[in-house]
Amino acid sequence: MKLITAYIQGPKLNDVKQELFRNGIYKMSVMTAMGCGQQLGYQENYRGVVEEVNLLKKIRIEIAVNDEFVKPTVDAIIAGARTGNIGDGKIFVQALEECIRIRTGETNTVAIG
Repeated sequence: MKLITAYIQGPKLNDVKQELFRNGIYKMSVMTAMGCGQQLGYQENYRGVVEEVNLLKKIRIEIAVNDEFVKPTVDAIIAGARTGNIGDGKIFVQALEECIRIRTGETNTVAIG
């Protein structure tokens, strides 16, 4: 079992969701996030004052999958999020120690579904 966490650009969310659905991955959590990487942000003028904006809006997607779904999930996120420019995002894959479905008490691979 793995937990896949991806940070992508907001406008690419629908493209990523479509790619995930094509690969049979329907369960995910989506959150808004702010951060910076190589992009370093940008400058903005507000009422004549220059401000550095270095925390950019991103989307964080978390998906728990069984081992056989790791590659299709990662490939789908890349296919939907890639523009070829700095700021496309990052994907982190972590081992998932345990998963429990609250409603039924099922555990691990059965609970992920």
